[in-house]
Amino acid sequence: MVFVNVEAKNVEILKVPKDRIGVLIGKKGEVKRAIEDTLGVKIKIDEDGNVFIYGTEKQKDPLALWKAKNIVKAISRGFNPEIALKLAKDDYVLEIINVDDYASSENAIRRLKGRVIGKEGKSRKYIEELTGTNLSIYGKTISIVGEVDSVQIAKEAVEMLLRGASHAKTYKFLERERQKIKAYKFELWEKRKVDKVYDELYKGEDDA
Repeated sequence: MVFVNVEAKNVEILKVPKDRIGVLIGKKGEVKRAIEDTLGVKIKIDEDGNVFIYGTEKQKDPLALWKAKNIVKAISRGFNPEIALKLAKDDYVLEIINVDDYASSENAIRRLKGRVIGKEGKSRKYIEELTGTNLSIYGKTISIVGEVDSVQIAKEAVEMLLRGASHAKTYKFLERERQKIKAYKFELWEKRKVDKVYDELYKGEDDA
């Protein structure tokens, strides 16, 4: 049993399924330790799956507790630790979709999850490849890890399928949004190139 001060301001508390406790701890505690070392937090886990995340003096990131909580959530929702640890980055987010918001029975939930996975995993793979995100279908949830804009696109694609849109329509949406992201990233890259040239020119003038 782990005893904690639940009123402490520098602690986050959540529960993970018992079948994910081993994954969260990792072989010889390596996953738990990786989260702690990456974010400067301390994690305690009890036998019931209650997880307590504490801030420490090693914590440099003001969002460390929130990031650690999301990493633990991601592992609890079926992601492997390597993918979950991406959430330590500032531009990565976790989105969790509850399938039972779109279905009224266990059979309907299974059917909808099957739509998102697709035949031989094709649909899930297509969403992941076109958005650069990672998906996990676990229990009654579909979770997404990736960069903010990409996660929003993947979420919309998943929700389209859950609402009954055809796979063809969903794939066209993904293709269209991917082109928008590519154009936006190219525009940013061009702007950075121009800014770099200007910086070098002005630096040259200052040195003269």
